Amino acid sequence: MSILVDTPGTTVAQRIAQALPRLSRSHRQVADYVLEHPLQVATLPIDELAAAVGVSVATANRFARALDFDGYATFRAELVRGFEPLVAPVERMRGNLERPSTVSEVFATALDESRRNIEATRQTLDYAACEAAVERIGKARSIYIGGFGASAWLAGLLQHGLDGSCNDVRLLSGVSGVTHAARTLMHAGPQDVFIGLTFPRYLTDTISLAQIARSQGCSVIALTDRPSSPLAPLADVALYCQTETSYRPNCETSVLALIEALTSAVSLRAPDPVQSAGRILQAVRPWLHGANGLPRINGTGNGAASLPHTSDAPAPSGAGSKKKKASR
Repeated sequence: MSILVDTPGTTVAQRIAQALPRLSRSHRQVADYVLEHPLQVATLPIDELAAAVGVSVATANRFARALDFDGYATFRAELVRGFEPLVAPVERMRGNLERPSTVSEVFATALDESRRNIEATRQTLDYAACEAAVERIGKARSIYIGGFGASAWLAGLLQHGLDGSCNDVRLLSGVSGVTHAARTLMHAGPQDVFIGLTFPRYLTDTISLAQIARSQGCSVIALTDRPSSPLAPLADVALYCQTETSYRPNCETSVLALIEALTSAVSLRAPDPVQSAGRILQAVRPWLHGANGLPRINGTGNGAASLPHTSDAPAPSGAGSKKKKASR
């Protein structure tokens, strides 16, 4: 049985170590489970812990008293201490699910939370930081985006939004894993920007990549939830987003709104946003439904110019016969 040290829940581990010689066999069974799964136990009510270990509820409660706690509730509160950012979403969800709710109530609550989070983000946003972020992104040679877990999807949307305005945007989260992302960052330098996205529960992958980016001289931009986020101290510029929600770990709607605002501002500052949009439209034209007759972009002047129909566009009815007559 290994004893935890220097981690949240250390006090519980120390009490177990001190009480170990006098614990019964069933109490040692509970102790082993607690030491091996402290975070999981911090989220379990007493009946679920007892079922997971294979003992009675009374045994689980006596185990807590054997460690000189008043009972299981006090024991669990001490175990949670230090794990709050990790277990808070689980506890919040447990409380909400214990209250009867209809599907319509959940829909209404979720949509209202998204609205409140977006408004809170808008009201607390530091617009000087927004300006600095847009300026750094606009001047960057290459932009590296790091986000993992749920933030990987948001990171992909950020790349998608920046790709039309910036020359070289690289998404670091992929099938090759974080080690390949670290290798990729070794090519970065002072002319580049790293954008990291992480929200509770924060992932160490994003933090580690931000540290590598800083060591390479990159500017670091953080998209996170608060100044106490582990990503914030590593950032040259931090944009904060409120993500509180009842039914999921984070409200991602407000993060997406912030991403759309950021990418819109970067697009506005691009050298020729209209021409860039035209090039993108022309590139994706073959895959757009009903776009066969769309005029091609000539790449000069103020926008689009109609060119002759291409082979993938059917000629208007009677056009071929008219051409034959003209050639006679």
